[in-house]
Amino acid sequence: MQKQKNPHSFHIPVMGLAFTLDSPIKIAKYGISSVISIVDDVIVEKMNEYYSNKFEIPFKAISTKVEDYRAKRITSYLNTVDSIVNNTFENLKKSFEEKSSEFDKYIEMLPDFSEIKQSFVNTIQHNSLKEDVSNWIENHLKPGSIDVNIMTKLDKANFKGKEKLPTEFNDAHAALRGFANSNLESSIVLSAGMNPRLYAYFESFNDFFPDEQGNIKKKIILKVSDYRSALIQGKFLAKKGLWVSEYRIESGLNCGGHAFASDGYLLGPILEEFKGNKNALIDDVHSILINALETKGKAIPASKLDLNITVQGGVGNSKEQEFLLDNYNIDSVGWGTPFLLVPEATTVDSETIETLKKATEKDLFLSNVSPLGVPFNSLKNSTNEIIKNNRIENNKAGSSCPKKFLALSLDSKGRPICTASKKYQTQQLEELSLENLEQTIFEAKSKQITDKTCLCEGLANAAVINYNMPHKGEDQGVAICPGPNMAYFSKELSLKEMVSHIYGKSNVVSTTSRPHMFIKELSMYVDYFSNKVEEFKDTFSKKQEKYLNTFKNNLNDGIEYYQILFSNTLNNFEVSNDQLLLELVHLKNELFEIKIPILEKV
Repeated sequence: MQKQKNPHSFHIPVMGLAFTLDSPIKIAKYGISSVISIVDDVIVEKMNEYYSNKFEIPFKAISTKVEDYRAKRITSYLNTVDSIVNNTFENLKKSFEEKSSEFDKYIEMLPDFSEIKQSFVNTIQHNSLKEDVSNWIENHLKPGSIDVNIMTKLDKANFKGKEKLPTEFNDAHAALRGFANSNLESSIVLSAGMNPRLYAYFESFNDFFPDEQGNIKKKIILKVSDYRSALIQGKFLAKKGLWVSEYRIESGLNCGGHAFASDGYLLGPILEEFKGNKNALIDDVHSILINALETKGKAIPASKLDLNITVQGGVGNSKEQEFLLDNYNIDSVGWGTPFLLVPEATTVDSETIETLKKATEKDLFLSNVSPLGVPFNSLKNSTNEIIKNNRIENNKAGSSCPKKFLALSLDSKGRPICTASKKYQTQQLEELSLENLEQTIFEAKSKQITDKTCLCEGLANAAVINYNMPHKGEDQGVAICPGPNMAYFSKELSLKEMVSHIYGKSNVVSTTSRPHMFIKELSMYVDYFSNKVEEFKDTFSKKQEKYLNTFKNNLNDGIEYYQILFSNTLNNFEVSNDQLLLELVHLKNELFEIKIPILEKV
């Protein structure tokens, strides 16, 4: 087992707008890192007030009339979280003499291979003095990181009256500024692709640049789906003197939230490419970084900067966790979806937890509900879905759209509008009714319009419900976006139970039919490919033909990689390698049967 840089070898990725919004307050004191979404300043402000009152911290509301209120709200909340985590962690360290203390919980949850845990046992055995143990605690324990996330695409322009504000007041820019001005010494996770203007804005803040010792107060993490994307974005930022401290690889389909499907590239081969090219990646990008820092007159690090490679998407048991860490030299594994059933770590309302517990594979599906126009992992019978469908049945489709974070389309006057809004859907349905279409075609096109739902409210409402926060306007229910992995976790869990499962001390998955994470992702990609072939058949073009052939070739290459992997490695998994190889043959045959149309040559 590799050397541990952090207390734990897993982290909790960002989930929704509210589900991990206060996770650091709950779990950072135990050395567990998690990620806060800083998209929604409205729920951020409400959470700031709630936790300030709970921990008796002075709170001053920031009105929307205050200049730069969005960034200031985010900064204020992050400072509140930082203060709470520091205080609770200090209390934890002082509790080591108490029976069943928070300190004991910290140590118990560490993996047995943890150097910290082994060092503590050794310290206790060889030191009788309380002062020696206290010194050890002070020098060895650390809290989990309070990281933040920005979806780079959520960078809507904002207006003051009819006047369009400068770019730095765009949503993502303001969120970045909110983090940059905070007291945090942690990382910002950038997801959903490249935003050159936003990336350039990082240069405005000194905290993102390294010092001579190679320390960076605020680090950059890029969520990526392949090596090429990592290299391009890493070099782009390095030319500005900015170092990417971590590439967070996420499965294109076997994940929660928005699903950014790759062109058939599978997780195993992607991890292999990062493993084989990590040193070259560091060398290439580091030389560009040094040149940029010299040009800017910035401090030059004395040695090469650290680079972490982490992965998330569909991992479900300790065998998979260990294999990812050992075989691909991964620094940390993201566990998201299962933690939605752990109230000690995430914020989910009780009604949604009950629906999650009962969810089967058929209840978890990729939908078209997101106004981003990207496939979105959804839960059947969520309260958000029920309310949306009731409105459609009553000819009242669409949301009042109070927050407008996903208002990324433009209306006739060039102002931002959301495709889930009542205004947009009403207009679109009226225009559709004038086309005199056949009933089946009309219904299909109507569904495409009304499918879009209010995620701004839906993904934040769990916190509103759980903490009895005041709420104005119409109810949108709770939208939740678990990955397919949720089908195999069926009960509410304590934090210790979940962590124990991750490290193989116990097993909370009762079903024996859970597929291996690599096999599950492959089967999802085969289904996705089949749907794409069907989708393109009536409008088939040369471009689509090329896309489908590339997709199929990449899937076949991935299957070949897995056949070699499972043939040449020991039985490391819950399922035998022979069984995995049989499943690969089945999926290869299934893929072979999907025929790409052939364009007739003119």
